Amino acid sequence: MSTPVRGAEPRGPLRAPAAFAAIAFAVQFLVAPGYGIFRDELYYISCAKRLDWGYVDQPPLSIALLALQRLIVPDTVLTLKLLPALAGAATVYLVGALAARLGGRAWAQAAASLAALCAPVYLALFGFFSMNAFDVLAWTLAFWLIVRTIDTGGTRWWVWLGVVLGLGLLNKISVLWLGVGLAAALLLTAQRRALRTPGPWLAATLAGLFALPHLIWQQAHGWPTLEFMSNAARFKNVEMPLSVFLGQQVLFMNPVALPLWLGGLLWLLLAPSARRWRPLAVIFLAVFLLLAASGSAKPYYLAPAYPPLLAAGGVAFSRLVQRRRPLVAAYLVALGAAGIALAPMAMPVLAPTSYAAYARTIGIQPAAQERNAVGELPQHLADRLGWPELAAEVARVVDTLPADERAGAVIFTTNYGRAGAIELYGERGGMPRVVSGHNSWWLWGPGAGQPRVLILVGGRIEDHREAFESVELAATHRCGLCMPYEREIPIFVGRGWKVPLAEIWPSTKEFM
Repeated sequence: MSTPVRGAEPRGPLRAPAAFAAIAFAVQFLVAPGYGIFRDELYYISCAKRLDWGYVDQPPLSIALLALQRLIVPDTVLTLKLLPALAGAATVYLVGALAARLGGRAWAQAAASLAALCAPVYLALFGFFSMNAFDVLAWTLAFWLIVRTIDTGGTRWWVWLGVVLGLGLLNKISVLWLGVGLAAALLLTAQRRALRTPGPWLAATLAGLFALPHLIWQQAHGWPTLEFMSNAARFKNVEMPLSVFLGQQVLFMNPVALPLWLGGLLWLLLAPSARRWRPLAVIFLAVFLLLAASGSAKPYYLAPAYPPLLAAGGVAFSRLVQRRRPLVAAYLVALGAAGIALAPMAMPVLAPTSYAAYARTIGIQPAAQERNAVGELPQHLADRLGWPELAAEVARVVDTLPADERAGAVIFTTNYGRAGAIELYGERGGMPRVVSGHNSWWLWGPGAGQPRVLILVGGRIEDHREAFESVELAATHRCGLCMPYEREIPIFVGRGWKVPLAEIWPSTKEFM
């Protein structure tokens, strides 16, 4: 049996990871102007105007970062890509750095970083502002720190791991899955001896302290995120059979990368020289089993768990082929070519009208991850279309109101994308106050006073007539390539309240 090797001490800059990180950053900005601002980004901008220790569907960290950015630069398609693109570049670099720490030389580092760069799921997640971009980065940094703790056995790296896990929890609570995986790894591998030291306990305590303000916020607001998660599982997310979940993993991570990350998993599990790194494999398997067992987890939920497999795969691959550099180069070319071919599925590379034809050509059609109809474009692309036009249509309706009604009007929308779009694009035009019952918009409430009229964006006229004496269809916003439920949005004007808005408000809540 070969002796397990200590993690390598990389000397000097890691040139290949740095180069691929720079490419990852540049790619996001090359394609960013192609479409508009994404639905969720509109919502996050609204959240950033209302800073708090939590929101119905997320902790506060990513929103705080966005609020800080908004103090420096305006909200545009390009500026909203800045922080997620930086997170993507850092992730690509760290995957290569992780390969170096596992003993991989230049070719191993290049394979690992390139695989991270070319994974469609990462191209997508790092292509718009959301907590998911920082989630992948937090997990990757945590894996790097886990390797450092295995290397040194000292307390210092455990402390830093606790800080990263705590910040990760303030960004997205799914870091708890990583915590469960780490606990399983400590119990099931030789690293269990670390449990007799202060390190793991310090890390867990620090992570909990970082998350405490958000937990206090949750308790004060009646645990809205638990209600949100329950509703999403019951009414929103589609059932995900194991075969489909596995198939999506292969596609999301790039089919050509399959032998790399699967080989990395097997190397971590079976190779005597990788025994000390076995906790990385246990973490991945534990998280995979958690998600697969749920039956409704979205495939991209597993994306943050792949970096150590890519790094280990780079090491295993480079050792397998050793001096056969033409073979290594050919594989890297194939990996990059597949990434380029799949990029239009993940990013706004093609014009919306060209996407469907390209998808048919390569045999990939948009797959539903939620219980909504899917159109020609996948949701992460379709939901970047039509928002300025919707806000302009609502503004035209506002302009038709008599002066006294316009002064006392409020706009109610049926989802946070519509609310965020109207608020953002209507700010400079003196648009009336926007309210909604969707997620955190419901917590922000209907505002003070009773509106004279309510402009209703979406919904059914039959439902609106329960609250008003008169409901008039004032306009219809149409968007041919938006998500099917956004293609034809009626805009009503409600007059003559039957019940005050404050009394109606509790029934408008939709946490989903």
